[in-house]
Formats: sequence, structure tokens, C-alpha cells
Amino acid sequence: MNFDQLFNDVVIDTVAPGGSLEAFQSELALAATIVALLLAKVVLPRWKSSAYYITLLGLVAAFLLPALSNNLLSNPKLIFTGALLADSFTVVLRCMLLGFSILFVTFTQMTGVWDREDQTDFYALMLGSLLGMCLMISANHILIVMLGVEMAGVPCYVLAGMKKNQPKASEAALKYAVFGAGAAGVMLFGLSLLAGVLGSAQLPTMTARLIEIIQQGAAPDQTLVLILGALMVAVGVCFKLSAVPFHFWAPDVFEGATAEVAAFISVASKAAALGLLVRLVAAFSFPFHASLASLPAGIDHPDAVASLAASRHFIVGLLSLLAAVTCTFGNLAAYGQTNMKRLLAYSTIAHAGYMMMPVAAAAALVGDDAFGARAAVAAMLVYLIIYLFMNLAAFAITAFLRNAIGSEEIADYAGLVRRSPGLTVCMAIVLFSLVGLPPLAGFPAKMTIFLALIDAKLWTLLLIGVLNTLFSLFYYLRVVKVMTMSPEPLHREAPTMPLLSPAGFYCAILTVPVVALFFLYGGVAAFAAAAASSLFN
Repeated sequence: MNFDQLFNDVVIDTVAPGGSLEAFQSELALAATIVALLLAKVVLPRWKSSAYYITLLGLVAAFLLPALSNNLLSNPKLIFTGALLADSFTVVLRCMLLGFSILFVTFTQMTGVWDREDQTDFYALMLGSLLGMCLMISANHILIVMLGVEMAGVPCYVLAGMKKNQPKASEAALKYAVFGAGAAGVMLFGLSLLAGVLGSAQLPTMTARLIEIIQQGAAPDQTLVLILGALMVAVGVCFKLSAVPFHFWAPDVFEGATAEVAAFISVASKAAALGLLVRLVAAFSFPFHASLASLPAGIDHPDAVASLAASRHFIVGLLSLLAAVTCTFGNLAAYGQTNMKRLLAYSTIAHAGYMMMPVAAAAALVGDDAFGARAAVAAMLVYLIIYLFMNLAAFAITAFLRNAIGSEEIADYAGLVRRSPGLTVCMAIVLFSLVGLPPLAGFPAKMTIFLALIDAKLWTLLLIGVLNTLFSLFYYLRVVKVMTMSPEPLHREAPTMPLLSPAGFYCAILTVPVVALFFLYGGVAAFAAAAASSLFN
């Protein structure tokens, strides 16, 4: 194949009807919005709200374009010569990220945390990070994996330290950047080891090559390098998830950064990392999308699935251990916190553990029950959808109270119920849903995860998950107790924030799904099942 033919094939693959650009519309809209933001700062310097409206318009366009073009894919499709994979999992997870971002930018506009000078930079960095997250969840090549991880991470380092004249913010940004650079370097080294041994950088081809090596009998040095490479890749993914023992940055970053930035990191970054984790687990536990990569000669699909049994056992053991330790440590560490953002930081660590559990279950099931594996991934997606509303609502209430009383200490929420009963009820609903109490959406979300663990016969992990759920009730209940039963502090009155105020109404809007999705759980589960239907086929 000469250069001209190669160039023509790439052009046709990209711009032809049904080509790569059609499946890449949301990402293109985000990139165009970033350019428009930077131009507007020069062209419209006196329009104070231009950055917000341009960002909101770009996010809505990115959210709607796939639906308007009927680009809700059901069958896997390689785009950009195999660098990215477009399927229902990509589409649904991307819609979740974009939907969260629409709610998020509205939240940042209402809190007014960014002044006119920094607003454009803040939204441009946020969109750049979001673009990297979209690449992470659709990555089919290790170069795209690293590109997505870095594009998602580097803007967040800056966002964490953007608040002016705040030493804690600068400290948070430095810690985040140092830990992030180290984790990214280790992950890159691990990916290079895997690519070197497997002789490819494309995930389906790496799977086929791994099957071939196992069938022929892997040499001890090959096995050692593969294990080291997998562990190094796990370091990078665990950092993005703030999973133990790569969580040290999270409490300090969440406390030092604004509540707005902490909300973005806790939800969007975790969603993208979970999407990438599912991609990697699917790649090395199942010969996924066999039509996209040829299996080695003489090996049929059942033999290929059986050949990956050792890989699946390694993945299940590693993810189960990480999930159990992460969940337990997050809940234990949260118990003694006095700052609301630090408490939520440890809470997000614990919830990362919960969300890793169904991925371990999927890896355990996929060898014998691909349908059960898809159901386990669907359980993770259900939890993630509900977690989106719960965590954003918790951070939003924290931010609005910060604006009202100038504090994020839990003790300063004393007596809140007497002057802001609606806001107190919203916070109580969100916190009890994070525990997983009925009749709130967190209950069926956790039950679905536990059912996936039962299906996979991961009994120890199930017991740890149930015990952690019971223990988490105590530290969430402590916050509710302070708001409802503690007397108001003498030096100030509790803030008055009725639900009909803009802040109260926004919090109520986020709280409604936390209740409603308990009763509409069937629709959410069907939506998640459709997203997972393209996996393990």
C-alpha cells in the first residue's frame, strides 16, 4: 500500500457518510466550544456572562448532536482507523458526562465563585478535561488511553489551584500535579511493557496476541513482564479513581480546591476512569468484538475465552482486593472528619470501592456467563447515574452554605433546620441516599451491585460491601444530627435559604431524582443494560 492509497483510505474513513466524524460529533463540539471561548474573550471582552452562555450552548450541542443525527449506536464501530471504539457503552457514558457538565456549569454560575477575569479560563479548562474524558471511555489504542488520561488530568491540576489568594488551593494543586505526574508515568511505563510483549498497541489485537502467547505457553519472563505491566496500568487507573493506596491526594485536594472543582473531580473524573477500567478489563478478560480483530489461526472463540482464564483470575483478585480496601478505608477515615469537603472526599473514595465491585464481578462472570457480566457492568452504570445526582447535590449544598456562612466546617451547620428546613431536608435525603437507605435511589443502586456480587459468587466482597454500608450510616447521620439537633452557635445565626430561592431551587432539582429514581429504577436499569449490551459480545 503506497502513501496515496493510505491517505485516501484515511480521508474516506473520516469524512464519508457514516464515517468517523459522524461518531465523533460530541467531541468536535467540545473542541469548537473551547475555541469559541478563547475567541470571545478577545472579541466580546465586555460581555460578562459570555463564557457561561457559550459553554452551556456548546455542552447542549454536544449532548444533542448524536441524537439529532440518529447516531445512537447499537453495534461496535471502529473510528479513526481503529484508534477509538464507538458503541452503546461509549454513547451512554458520554451522555452522562455531558449531562453532568450541563448541571455543573449552571451550578458554578449560581455560586459565582469565579470572577469575570478567570471565568473563561475556568470553563476552557473544564471543557478540555471533559474532552479527554470522552477519549478515555472510547479508547481502543494505548496512545489514546494515555492522551485521554493526560487531557483529563492536567486541566484538573490547574482547576484545583485557580482560586486566588488561597494558600490551600495552591497546595492542593501542587499535590494533585505531583501525584498525577507520578501515576501517569507509571501507567505509561506499564502500557509500554504490555505493548512490547504483545507486539501491538491496539486493544483487540493485544487480546488476540495474549491468547496466542497463552496457547503456545508463555515464558516465565513474559509472564512476569505482563503482570508488572498490568500492575503499573492499575496504578494510573486507581489514581483517577482515588482508590487506596493511591488516594492520598484526594482529601487535601478536595479541601483546598473549591467545592465546585471538587464536585467535578469527584463525579466526572471517576466516571471516565470507570469507563476506561471497563474497557481494559474487557480487553484482557474476553476476546471482545471478535469481528474487530482476528483470532490466532486454529483457535476458535470458546478456546480463546478459556485461554484467558488466568488473566480473568488475576483481574478479579486485584479488583476485589482494591475495592474492599478502598471501600473500608474511605468509610473509616470519613468518620472522624470535621470539614464537610474532607468528609465528602473520603466518601467518594468509599464509593469508588463500591463501583469497582461490579467490574470485578463482570470479570469473574464473563468466562461462563457473558450476559451476567453485562448485567454487572449495567449495575455499575446504574450506580454511577444515581451517584451523579447525589454527589453533585451534596457539593452544591456545601458550596451554597459556604457562600452564606463563610465556612465548610460541619459544626457551623448547627441549627440549620430552624432557618433553612428545605435545604436541610435536601441534604438529609442526599446523605441517606449515599448510605443506600430506602426509599431513596441509592438503595436499589447498591442492591444491584450486591446482586452482581452474588451472581459472581464473590461472597467475601459482598460481606465487606454490606458491612461498609452499615458503618457509613454513622458518619452521614452525624452531619444530619448537627443540622437538626445541635443548637445554633451564639456568634451567628444559621443562614436563611428557602427552597424558592435560586440556590434552594437548584438543590431541590438535584434532590428530586435522588427520590424519583427509586420509583423509576426499572427505566434506569433498562437504560444501563442497553449501554452494556455492546460489551462481551
